[in-house]
Amino acid sequence: MSRVKANDLLLQDKVVYVGRTAKVVKGGRRFNFSAIVVVGDGNGHVGYGLGKASEVSDAVSKAQEAAKNNVVKVTLKKGTLPHETIGRFGAAKVLFRPASAGTGVIAAGAVRAVLELCGVQDVLTKSLGSTNPHNSVKAAVNGLLSLENVESVARRRGIALEKVING
Repeated sequence: MSRVKANDLLLQDKVVYVGRTAKVVKGGRRFNFSAIVVVGDGNGHVGYGLGKASEVSDAVSKAQEAAKNNVVKVTLKKGTLPHETIGRFGAAKVLFRPASAGTGVIAAGAVRAVLELCGVQDVLTKSLGSTNPHNSVKAAVNGLLSLENVESVARRRGIALEKVING
């Protein structure tokens, strides 16, 4: 996992989830909020963050800062993924399949936000197991981090590029 300096990138952000919890005290209920934010530059960089505060706006801004500190580089191939992969985190599993040009992003919820901000234009996904937004975002990012291009596979195995492609 190679972290990237967020200062060098032009990042967009998307609020994926805002949750509310209540603590009952003598005077009534005290609410706290948590927010998950995904940031990305649409060019292979993506990050996510969680923020908690007693106001929604404070929780979102904390999450944005956390997301900017967790930006990573993802390997892409012509607007889609180089190969099929499964991302896992907790009980959430997300299956990614590369798609032909013009397919679009076939994904829902938290996974869609991660893929769009990462810069993927054509992909098929299926959420397996838990659809909890916390774990879905982390599973999606883990899946994207597991992607490798053909050149890095050949280098890692120490064999010729043609042998990796042709088997």
